[in-house]
Amino acid sequence: MNRVSPDTPVIAWWSGGVTSAVTCRICADWFGIENVRFVFIDTHNEDTDTYRFKGECERWYGKQIETITHPDYTSIQEVWYRHLSLNVATGAKCSQVLKRSVRERFERENRFSYQAFGFDIDELKRARGHLANNPKSFPIFPLIANLLSKKDCVQIINDANSLFNPLTLPRTYHIGYLNNNCFQTGCIQGGIGYWQKIQREDIEKFNRMAKIEHELTDLKGQPVTILKDQGKDGGLVFLLPHPGYPTIKDISMMKGRDPKPLMECYGFCGSNDLERNETAEELNFPTP
Repeated sequence: MNRVSPDTPVIAWWSGGVTSAVTCRICADWFGIENVRFVFIDTHNEDTDTYRFKGECERWYGKQIETITHPDYTSIQEVWYRHLSLNVATGAKCSQVLKRSVRERFERENRFSYQAFGFDIDELKRARGHLANNPKSFPIFPLIANLLSKKDCVQIINDANSLFNPLTLPRTYHIGYLNNNCFQTGCIQGGIGYWQKIQREDIEKFNRMAKIEHELTDLKGQPVTILKDQGKDGGLVFLLPHPGYPTIKDISMMKGRDPKPLMECYGFCGSNDLERNETAEELNFPTP
């Protein structure tokens, strides 16, 4: 195990959602608050209620959450228009630029023992991939070590809420979304069901993103979309039909699944039926 101290702390990444919030709390309990730095990468595209939740988490932890940003961008739209890209096979350009590159720069410029990420017990494949692709970040996954799902994290936060120490979930969970990412515009990695829900419930937000798709497509001279058809026929999917590409499907032609709300969960969702196994051990406390 790497040495954990105030000089080589654990970096616990707080991203505004329930899993990262509980991950940070676990790190404080495991390592001592003096040995942990909580860090938030602000994309300038988060829902305003995220900052209310951030303040409540700071009181819950007893320590400030540091905020870092990309020095060259002040909006997510700048990334989309500079790169003429939204969501492609290798991932969302905005996530690569505004999140990953910022985290990697922070990693190079700061000393640390481990970095804690909020992958939960249902994300073993993602955690394994992160460990394989980012060995120098010495990642640990406290939720997996504790066999916790996202629904478990909701319950933990609800249990921590009190009159004297308010801690309430971000509003995106209350209105039926599974995450709290980039909700000013809507997350471009949200999927067809996610964007159909936005179309029904916030048509102005939906139309703004449809307009951006069309503008980027016109500037690039080829289709730029958020969505892909995951069916056997595949292909790109526009939010709204583009007159220049009549053969490309739009979201009205697709059958999507609504995000399944987390709020109906009042227990620990069967995680006690799981046993700690070699996978959980393998994904935590990597050694140099």
